[in-house]
Amino acid sequence: MGRNLFILAGTLALFSLISCGVAYTNIAQQPGSPGDASLWRTMGLVLFVVSLAVALAGILSSLFEQAERRTEEARRARRKR
Repeated sequence: MGRNLFILAGTLALFSLISCGVAYTNIAQQPGSPGDASLWRTMGLVLFVVSLAVALAGILSSLFEQAERRTEEARRARRKR
């Protein structure tokens, strides 16, 4: 599960960079474009914050999975003795 969260966080970070890039190019100022530059910057910032939260969830998930795995290995070792 942690690996999937890391992939999601990376994807969101990529979209965040693209949104910020669009804000600083001429695309956002063209007539008929979706929103203005401040909207693109805000969307990029929100995507980046969500990406950081998902990455933190991935880290915590991996840590708990590792702790659970080590606990199970310790139980098996105690049972063999």
